[in-house]
Amino acid sequence: MTKTNGRDATTMIVSGARGFSSPLSVASSSSAAVTVNVTSFNVSSLSFNLNIIPCYLVRHCSSSSSILLRPLSFSLLRHRSIYSRRSLRRLSFHGNQKPSFSQANSTAQRSVTFFEHVAGIKESREKTIDFGDLESARNDARNFATRRVETDVEVRELEDLPEEWRRSKLAWLCKEAPSHKAVTLVRLLNAQKKWVRQEDATYIALHCMRIRENETGFRVYRWMTQQNWYVFDFGLATKLADFLGKERKFTKCREVFDDILNQGRVPSESTFHILVVAYLSSSEQGCLEEACSVYNRMIQLGGYKPRLSLHNSLFRALVSKQGVPSSDDLKQAEFIFHNVLTTGLELQKDVYTGLIWLHSCQDEVDIDRINSLREEMKEADFRESKEVVVSLLRAYAKEGSVEEVEKTWLELLDLDCGIPSQAFVYKMEAYSKVGDSAKALEIFREMEKYLGGATVSGYHKIIEVLCKVQQVELAESLLKEFVESGKKPLLPSYIEIVKMYFVLGLHEKLEMAFVECLEKCQPSQTIYNIYLDSLVKIGSLEKAGDVFDEMKSNGTINVNARSCNTLLKGYLDSENHVKAKKIYELMSLKKYEIEPPLMEKLDYILSLVRKEVKKPLSMKLSKEQREVLVGLLLGGLQIESDKEMKSHKIKFEFRDNSQAHVILRQHIHDQFREWLAPSSDLQEDIPFNFSSVSHSYFGFYAEHFWPKGRSEIPKLIHRWLSPHSLAYWYMYSGFKTSSGDIILRLKGSLEGVEKVVKALRGKSMECRVKKKGKVFWIGLQGTNSAWFWKLIEPHVLEEMKDHLKPASESMNNDGDEEQSINFDTSSDNSSDDRIDYTYQMKVNNVEV
Repeated sequence: MTKTNGRDATTMIVSGARGFSSPLSVASSSSAAVTVNVTSFNVSSLSFNLNIIPCYLVRHCSSSSSILLRPLSFSLLRHRSIYSRRSLRRLSFHGNQKPSFSQANSTAQRSVTFFEHVAGIKESREKTIDFGDLESARNDARNFATRRVETDVEVRELEDLPEEWRRSKLAWLCKEAPSHKAVTLVRLLNAQKKWVRQEDATYIALHCMRIRENETGFRVYRWMTQQNWYVFDFGLATKLADFLGKERKFTKCREVFDDILNQGRVPSESTFHILVVAYLSSSEQGCLEEACSVYNRMIQLGGYKPRLSLHNSLFRALVSKQGVPSSDDLKQAEFIFHNVLTTGLELQKDVYTGLIWLHSCQDEVDIDRINSLREEMKEADFRESKEVVVSLLRAYAKEGSVEEVEKTWLELLDLDCGIPSQAFVYKMEAYSKVGDSAKALEIFREMEKYLGGATVSGYHKIIEVLCKVQQVELAESLLKEFVESGKKPLLPSYIEIVKMYFVLGLHEKLEMAFVECLEKCQPSQTIYNIYLDSLVKIGSLEKAGDVFDEMKSNGTINVNARSCNTLLKGYLDSENHVKAKKIYELMSLKKYEIEPPLMEKLDYILSLVRKEVKKPLSMKLSKEQREVLVGLLLGGLQIESDKEMKSHKIKFEFRDNSQAHVILRQHIHDQFREWLAPSSDLQEDIPFNFSSVSHSYFGFYAEHFWPKGRSEIPKLIHRWLSPHSLAYWYMYSGFKTSSGDIILRLKGSLEGVEKVVKALRGKSMECRVKKKGKVFWIGLQGTNSAWFWKLIEPHVLEEMKDHLKPASESMNNDGDEEQSINFDTSSDNSSDDRIDYTYQMKVNNVEV
């Protein structure tokens, strides 16, 4: 029997070695070896199955076209499954194959594997064995032949090691590593620093991956990279990234992916593919953008040609993204469309439909591109669907092309598949562009007849059209009809009404509409600003000052540069210099821009008291801002640093499905206005995600809370946990349970969590800790939650107190330490890492 080494055998298999025609045959148990013949084989199956039964030695026998498996000794270690002292002489793991994501987690695939059949785990001997598709094998062969990637990971078997003590210690570490948490594992490895080499650590990491303890494998890998003897191992990094990505652990997968890039290497095609899919499988904010970035690198940097399924998945995610599609979304969709077209893959009808829809959503519509896509659809024999026609209707309506709108409307009627409500809205918009409000009203009435009643968007559009042409009575009657219908939201229509009243000088009606709006809608900064403009214009400055103070004290409304300039103008025109000076000081504190005409008047007034008017240029965080940042960073706020780690920016992220975040977003945006990027500062409607400018001043927070781009809890956190910081931590990332307990969400290491727990105990509050995934939950109950609330209440926003205040029952609870906390996160502000179990744990015995 001729024996080949591992690499030669792999080359033969990948290049499509024939043979193996007879079905699977297993020798008797008394035989010294087991011979197995299979019909087909490829690298992806080899690397997958080697991880399942590593206690068998696989050798290719070229003379008989068979595979010989020899059972080995079971004397070294036992953890979850039995492993041999006689491990593989060369364990070759290939990371360049394309994974089949549709079957990656399939129970059938896991239960019908080649090595399980050999080991006798499955009793059936005649089942078909699927080793992957032909396309995967061809790609593997291509990559191997061109040496495009080298992902072999080679380790020696334990018996080849000359030292008995090294063999024993390695076996012991392989057994112990998976049973310990992160911090204990690091301590365990640090204790072995004197003798562990890279080959030893690689063996441990591969062992963890073979038994599907990929988190432990990642920790061993991360520990390796921090040692002075470490030399980058492309094969190990590729293998680890692929395994982490398949488990949808995209954060850790991205870390390893970035390690490969930082070494000047190009990750394998499978790593790119797996990471994109992992990002797309997550609903967290920002994951779609990261998926697009990795996809672009896959093509531009790696030169790979992704599968059609990956193109379609990413395109579908862009089209189904919540909110109005941006120009960046359109560019990415066009890039995907171009790649599918140039690689000769099949373009489906939904791709054309989605791309036309994205074009119609833009502020400036490219009609020529839309018509070009329609021509391509005709050439491909795709019939235009209702969605395409409605998108055309929207595009022509934005241009005010009434003739094209009417033609498209007839096409929609010819489809005989029903007219959607948005089509009526687009038609009304087209006629409003040309100033024909009568025709728009006629379309609105047709909408009521056709649909059995007007929709909310229909009311918004017709009231907007009538307000622009200042048809007061018609607008008022439609608003009354809208209110009586019970449909919501009403706020956009009220804003249009008060704008019309202000332009016409109907200030009494404006005030009545403002009061009525407050009774029926949530308060809005926009409508408050219009009312403030009206009061200043009619000279009612005392009332304007009261409204301004109400805005300033209400976190959901707050003041902005426009409201400050409005009131400042009123005080300057009335020569009320004292109040004008106070408004100026407020604007200086908040770093608001003062309008040039007002600046001239202020310069003269303040010069009389020998005070020079200066624009606030000092970039320094106030004490309040520093304490707020500490609380938000504990709650999960992120910091992004440049490559040199000299400049940093804060990424403020809020959830639109959380009422607490809706309130807090307005307050934080106003509090850090002078630090925000210009685009964030100029937007009338505050986005849910915005960033600060990049500045070296944030280096302190990046160093302590985000070292090496990962969330950490500082060693001196006990010094910075002021009541103010705790309040913002609770508002941003905490919630109260139905039983009145307080739960705080925290990310970081176990040592950091222990420091936070000790700091809370130093403030006479006992708490309990539970870990779920990568998130810790700190629970305070009974008198502890009562003490916590009393400590932070003065710093909690007034509008959030009812939402966050613990129940009265819990305020009277005796806080018995043995009482369990029920983590019912149905009221949790955070949508990720939800848990719903009960636990009991003492503070002085934190176990995770």
